[in-house]
Amino acid sequence: MKQLSTLACALCMGLAANAYAADQARDRVQSQDQTQTTQQIQTQDRERVYGSELMTAQERREYHAKMRAMKTEQEREAFRLEHHKLMQERAKAQGKTLPDMPPAGMGPGGGMGPGGGMGPGGGYRR
Repeated sequence: MKQLSTLACALCMGLAANAYAADQARDRVQSQDQTQTTQQIQTQDRERVYGSELMTAQERREYHAKMRAMKTEQEREAFRLEHHKLMQERAKAQGKTLPDMPPAGMGPGGGMGPGGGMGPGGGYRR
């Protein structure tokens, strides 16, 4: 009987160790996934904001917050134009050049694509 309880105890300890190892592996995978997601978001932010390579992470966050707070497309357009000029000046001051993107939000992540946002087919139907 003593051998049976020793065997049961060893079996329980082995199961507990396996469960702990599985938890550790799951936590590592979740941590890696979160890191990858964060990196993807940061990359997308840099790609969407004109001159983002000249901006700090805080400046990019502030840019997005301001864009979200604006109520009209006209406000956003004026802000984009001003930001475009600011980034051109910053690049020039640093001896760098930026591509001449359309400041009207027609670049990646901004504005409307083909069809003017009218959905499939675009335009009016008669």
